[in-house]
Amino acid sequence: MNFVLIHGAWHGGWCWRDVAKPLRDAGHTVFTPTMTGLGERAHLLNAEVGLSTFVQDACAVIENEELQDVVLVGHSFGGPVISGVADRMPERLRHLVYLDALIVQDGLSALDMLPPEVRQERSRTIDPDGLRMAIPAPDKFGISDPVHAAWLQRRLTPHPLKAYAEPLALRNPIGNGVPCTYIAATDPWYGPCASSRAWVKSQQGWGWREIAAGHDAMVSAPLVLAGMLREIAGA
Repeated sequence: MNFVLIHGAWHGGWCWRDVAKPLRDAGHTVFTPTMTGLGERAHLLNAEVGLSTFVQDACAVIENEELQDVVLVGHSFGGPVISGVADRMPERLRHLVYLDALIVQDGLSALDMLPPEVRQERSRTIDPDGLRMAIPAPDKFGISDPVHAAWLQRRLTPHPLKAYAEPLALRNPIGNGVPCTYIAATDPWYGPCASSRAWVKSQQGWGWREIAAGHDAMVSAPLVLAGMLREIAGA
């Protein structure tokens, strides 16, 4: 089985380390790309890096690795990214998994989907150059363990502002006919995803799972999450 794991805002492919290992140990192929302008690719950030760049990044991995039957997982801000990928290449995908992710509708941006108070808070963190949003504290991602928190503090990088502000352009309904499952992190609930969770619950045909972990479940509960991904994929 092919898994492609897409990280959220401020993160990079590194955040999937402890999920990717058990999946690989079980015989699966796992890719954890880092989006342009983040993580080890932070030096590539410029004013043109936006959501469409991230969608292109993810599509390029699938195309260049010649992947088929892909279980495509998007965490948090990775939600609109995987929606964009499904819009372009549904024939390559087996399942979409939205891990405590934003569901962004066509023509709207990630900022549009946030509660007003969160949107205001994020706006106050924009760097003077107008390119980046500053890094939140680890507890904002539901991380309380000091070891995990220290790891995040070492690895998180400012997030490209345009990625949050650029509208998502879809030609088809979200998912584009690919089976979809939403995994909600419940301990604690992540406020910025409230409207996305409500939308998913109003849809027919979507799978729904819950994981007793914080928003960064891939950090705090990687083995449980890896097992859940295998179950969803039927692997």
